Amino acid sequence: MQQTGSQLFLCILINWGSAIAKIVGANAAKYDKFDTTVNMWVFEETVNGRKLTEIINTDHENVKYLPGHKLPPNVVAVPDLVESVKGADILIFVVPHQFIVRVCDTIKDHIKKDAIGMSLIKGVDASPEGLKLISEVIRGKLGITMTVLMGANIANEVADEKFCETTIGCKDKEHGLLLKELMQTTNFRVTVVEESDVVEICGALKNIVAVGAGFCDGLGFGDNTKAAVIRLGLMEMISFAKVFCTNCPVSPATFLESCGIADLITTCYGGRNRKIGEAFAKTGKTIEQLEKELLNGQKLQGPATATEVHQVLKQKNMVEKFPLFTAVYQICFNGHPVSEFIKCLQNHPEHM
Repeated sequence: MQQTGSQLFLCILINWGSAIAKIVGANAAKYDKFDTTVNMWVFEETVNGRKLTEIINTDHENVKYLPGHKLPPNVVAVPDLVESVKGADILIFVVPHQFIVRVCDTIKDHIKKDAIGMSLIKGVDASPEGLKLISEVIRGKLGITMTVLMGANIANEVADEKFCETTIGCKDKEHGLLLKELMQTTNFRVTVVEESDVVEICGALKNIVAVGAGFCDGLGFGDNTKAAVIRLGLMEMISFAKVFCTNCPVSPATFLESCGIADLITTCYGGRNRKIGEAFAKTGKTIEQLEKELLNGQKLQGPATATEVHQVLKQKNMVEKFPLFTAVYQICFNGHPVSEFIKCLQNHPEHM
């Protein structure tokens, strides 16, 4: 399948996009089937008196969000969103999920109709009609084929080229093999599975569990307690997938991929959702305050996803069946004492 263009979407609010740009740029230059130039949309801002796009295109480094890592010279930062997507056969979406509708509305009349989309966005969208995965939102807005990539992939470690795995969810075998070739490196190993909805829901829900794991750290609980929170969180993830992923089977094997248990463990011991959960328990500051103080402009996904999930669970009258998801939401936004977190889990359905 010959590609005439390969575009990367990056909202410069997150460092994960730059880490992926490093991989995609290197592979696009390496393989003939991809166009060499990778356009990367960058939300323009001024850093040390210079435009960020100028810094990236001149110094080949995202000095604000991924400092110390050189990007391939064929990765071109483009501040104009519409200009960045023109002629693209592959569109990779790496923006906080709160912004995806605005991005899609901006580009929908300017993309190729047979483009392949890949979402690396970890979140869900709740509406009066129920739950929508972010890939569904993009597909609905743009009318293109969508795939997803989720895994135990902390951005700085990926950029450092430390060995790790990831999972691509793709129902079309040919597209899956193409995207694996675009993404895989010696130290970034890719598995392709067909259960794309399950892959995506894992990527969203694990951030809620990670906030709970952060509460454990902030409250001074030990490894046994944190392990229990991770296990109960995994069971809620599986139960949620069985209820809401109706377009594909939900097999236990998918939860054993990098997008499942591996990503859950990694996020509960590292990553910004755990970090903010710990700080929330220790300081009593709001989620919004901690996001501004500790994340250097990045956006937190766990509490926002907890809100979306809680809305859907209320619609389905299923709140009591997901006490961990519910507790994170109530603690973050409704003033429920964080000290009561474990009490919310002591009568968990998994113990009945």
